Amino acid sequence: MIAAGLVLLGYLSGSIPFGLLLVRATQGVDVRERGSGNIGATNVARVAGKPLGVLVLVLDALKGALPVLLARAVEPGPVVPAAVGLAAFAGHVAPPWLGFRGGKGVATALGVLAVLAPRAALAGALTYGVVLALWRISSVGSLLAGLVAVAVAWLVPGTSVASAGLVSVLFAAMLWTHRGNIGRLLRRGEPRV
Repeated sequence: MIAAGLVLLGYLSGSIPFGLLLVRATQGVDVRERGSGNIGATNVARVAGKPLGVLVLVLDALKGALPVLLARAVEPGPVVPAAVGLAAFAGHVAPPWLGFRGGKGVATALGVLAVLAPRAALAGALTYGVVLALWRISSVGSLLAGLVAVAVAWLVPGTSVASAGLVSVLFAAMLWTHRGNIGRLLRRGEPRV
């Protein structure tokens, strides 16, 4: 019962649409109707400026990290925290308040992994930063970051099997959430940041 409650809490935490709420509060517009139409940090930065985009990035990461930290404190084994992390990701991608149409989940996944697989999270974040600096295409950075995080989670000692499995599942889910971006990349039509 406690585990189910923690998973539900993770989902509800992940479902808070910070990008939508903050852009609406500061700009008076719906971020889903501007730029790429996404509620995540990259589109918020396009629509409302980099400082607000950075704030959304941090908040979206925290809504993944905080419920996982709580789950680890209550249920110290690897399985429940991993399930809570997956639920937080799912909440961001499919929030009930927005008709189950949310963001891509990259920042929320980063927050989850910062707790459960910190080396993988760091490797992914560094990869994203380098790729974004070189090519200025956020989706390429996100996808390569996910791939590097999977490799580090499985190959570098210190990550539990449950956490490494979660990294793999999150990367597979990110491939799905980025399917439109992948199509635009193949057509060479993906916008730069």
